[in-house]
Amino acid sequence: MRNGPSTNFATFLGVLAILFWSTVFAVAGNLAREVGIFTSGAVAYIVGGMLGLVPLLLSSSRRRELFSLSRSYVLVCGGLFVAYEMCLYFAIAMTADSRQVIEISVLNYLWPTMTLLFSIPILKARARPALALGLCAAFAGAALALGKGKALDAGQFLQNIEANWPPYLLALMCAIAWGLYSVMARRLAAGSKGNAVPFFILISGVLFLLISAGRDEPRNLSGRAIGEMAYMTLVTTLLAYVFWDIAMRRGRIVLVASLSYFTPIFSVLISSFYLKTPAGASLWMGCLLVTVGAVICHYSLKEPATGA
Repeated sequence: MRNGPSTNFATFLGVLAILFWSTVFAVAGNLAREVGIFTSGAVAYIVGGMLGLVPLLLSSSRRRELFSLSRSYVLVCGGLFVAYEMCLYFAIAMTADSRQVIEISVLNYLWPTMTLLFSIPILKARARPALALGLCAAFAGAALALGKGKALDAGQFLQNIEANWPPYLLALMCAIAWGLYSVMARRLAAGSKGNAVPFFILISGVLFLLISAGRDEPRNLSGRAIGEMAYMTLVTTLLAYVFWDIAMRRGRIVLVASLSYFTPIFSVLISSFYLKTPAGASLWMGCLLVTVGAVICHYSLKEPATGA
């Protein structure tokens, strides 16, 4: 595959999406306490989706590009997008404590692994034996990082699953759904310019609104909470998802998926700064493992063709 300016730019947008998503846990933690997870999700996704639809209303060419998307892309990728959001928010809502949130985050951050693995049968990417080593190193680093400087206790992890298994299953489903979404976006809409992601976001927001209506959430709108919701709406919801979709369809998918292993590392670093929580030595070990794993994964897979 030739890497022209459009391919490189799409890849750059994918890197930006990774950086944007790295801030989610730092901001969402406060919003969950002050506003409520489904209430804040409804605001961010409904407003973000509506803002994303503005260019379609103002441009006839963008509307034509939208209608040029295949029905299979809209149904399959739209379904996977909404399924991921529902699983993620319900998983967080069903956790018993902050420790379980960290543990399900580890399972959720398996999605880069799933993206690379699904790219082999679906996009015909060719893998080398070293891929397994890279995946193991990256996952081990993510586990250390998401433990915020403390290694995960395997015994306690299994006890938590036995006592409250649904959030763990949902988090694993998140990883599978987003990995499939990423490769199916390339498979079904590679090279196309139409953008249906704002519709996917809006549908998710409407479902969050219906769910939040039946839940008792705090809904305390302080100045900080309003600012955080605005950030979640514009950056981590609208821009991040649109950029990622473009990267998966027109960028270097193996490179971007490999770099996405840095998401938990950036997330912990940003959270430590934002929440004033110091990082331990194990975090830096995790950074090294994730870095090594990402490099190994990248060089263990050959980029699939653009039109795969």
